[in-house]
Amino acid sequence: MTVTLPPDYRPSDDEPFMNDLQREYFRQKLLKWRAELHREAEETLEHLQEGGLQEPDLADRASAEMDRSLELRTRDRARKLISKIDAALNRIEEGTYGYCEETNEPISLKRLEARPIATLSIEAQERHERMERTHRSD
Repeated sequence: MTVTLPPDYRPSDDEPFMNDLQREYFRQKLLKWRAELHREAEETLEHLQEGGLQEPDLADRASAEMDRSLELRTRDRARKLISKIDAALNRIEEGTYGYCEETNEPISLKRLEARPIATLSIEAQERHERMERTHRSD
């Protein structure tokens, strides 16, 4: 089924949760985010490939290596984020997107707008973080 979004559409609590328009809105948002991350990754790769020159100065070489290391870490984070975006797109296809993995309750639209890859409601996320802190301090 193809859904056409009005240009100024924003999900609202006044409509049924995860209706066709909301699903399409978040699908497009996720696809746009993923495309942006892929574009940035290509730019990073191009930059790393052209940056193969050896710096004659030791300090310049160290600085260039630190920059390269930072770019690689950033790229790795982006790769993990793309994986989470793909998982969210799969949840949209399966009809489970927008629902908390722990409670099956709807995740608030505000939370999904801010973090479209969210899998937990704010309450479940806070519980999860409290449990992590408790176990980490042991």
